Amino acid sequence: MALASTAASHVDVVAATVRDSMNAATSIVAASWRRSMIYYGLDPAKPSAPMRLEAPQLALSRERNGKLLEVARPCLDRLFQTAGRAGCCVALTDADGMILETSATEGDRKTFSEWGLVEGAVWNEASEGTNGIGTCLAEKRPVIIFQNQHFRAKNIAMSCMGAPIHDASGELIAVLDVSNCRNDLSQSFAQVLGAVVTESARTVEADLFRASHPGARIIMAEGHGPGGVSLLAVDEDNLVVGASRLARRNLGLTAEALSLLPSLSEVLEGAEGQRGLGQAEKAEIRRALVRRKGNVTAAAKDLGISRATMYRRMSQYRLTAEAAGY
Repeated sequence: MALASTAASHVDVVAATVRDSMNAATSIVAASWRRSMIYYGLDPAKPSAPMRLEAPQLALSRERNGKLLEVARPCLDRLFQTAGRAGCCVALTDADGMILETSATEGDRKTFSEWGLVEGAVWNEASEGTNGIGTCLAEKRPVIIFQNQHFRAKNIAMSCMGAPIHDASGELIAVLDVSNCRNDLSQSFAQVLGAVVTESARTVEADLFRASHPGARIIMAEGHGPGGVSLLAVDEDNLVVGASRLARRNLGLTAEALSLLPSLSEVLEGAEGQRGLGQAEKAEIRRALVRRKGNVTAAAKDLGISRATMYRRMSQYRLTAEAAGY
C-alpha cells in the first residue's frame, strides 16, 4: 500500500512540475519530464516493462557495434569489478539507447532483469522517459538520475549514472551506464559512481580513437579533462589525420579542415617534431593532391610547379593520386 501511495505521489509531482513550464529552464530533470510527457506522450503511471528487441535484431545491432564492444570490453570489465560489488549493473548501449551488453553479479542479475536492464531493452526517453541512458542521449552529457528523478513511477527505486561515448569523428555512438536498485544508496555515493562512469567512458573514447588510427602517432592536445579526451592522430609526415571530439572543439577543427590534412604545426602552435625539407615537401604534395581530389595538374598549379615536375616529385616520394584517397 505504501509503495502504491509513493507511486501515486510521484505521478502527481511529475504532472505538477510539467505544468509549470518555467521549471524546464532551470532543471535538466524537469526539462526531461516535460519532453517525456508532452513531446513523447508518455504516462508516468504506466507500469509496463521497457520495449525489448527480438534476438535477431539484437544480434544485428551487436554486429554493427562490434568494434565498440571489442574496444570497450576491458574497460567495462574493470568498471564492473568496482561497481558490481556495490550492487550495480553495468550496461553499454547503442546510439538509440538499446542495451548491447550488461554485467551484474549472479545474485543481482534476476533483480535487474525484472527492472528491464537486460540486453535488447530500449531505454531512450521516447520509450521510458527520464532515465540515466535516455536522458544522457538527449542531453549529450553525463547525467545522474537519482531514484524519484526518473519519469516513470515504476523506476523510482533505481539510480542511474550515464555518460556518453563518442567515436573517433566525434559522433555520439553509445552510453555507458551504471544502475543501482538498492534503497540505501546515497546521493553522495551516486555522485562518486557518476564520476567513475564518466572517466570510464572517456577511457573508451580514447581507446576507440587509437584503434581508429593504427600506426599514427597520438598526441594529447590542450583541454583534456572531464569533458572528454583531446587527442590528435598524426602520420609520418606530421600531418593531422584525425582529431577527437574535444580536440575538434578546442582547436576549431572541422571535418572539412581535417580532410585537407593540415600540418601539426598549423593545428597545434609550438608542436614538437621538426621535419626536414624533404618531409615538408612530401607533406605539401600530399595535401595538394587531397585538396584537388587526386587531380595532378590542378595540384601542380596550386604548388606553382609544372605538371612534369609534379610527377617527378611524386615519383621521388613514392606518391600517387591514390595515396590521397582517390
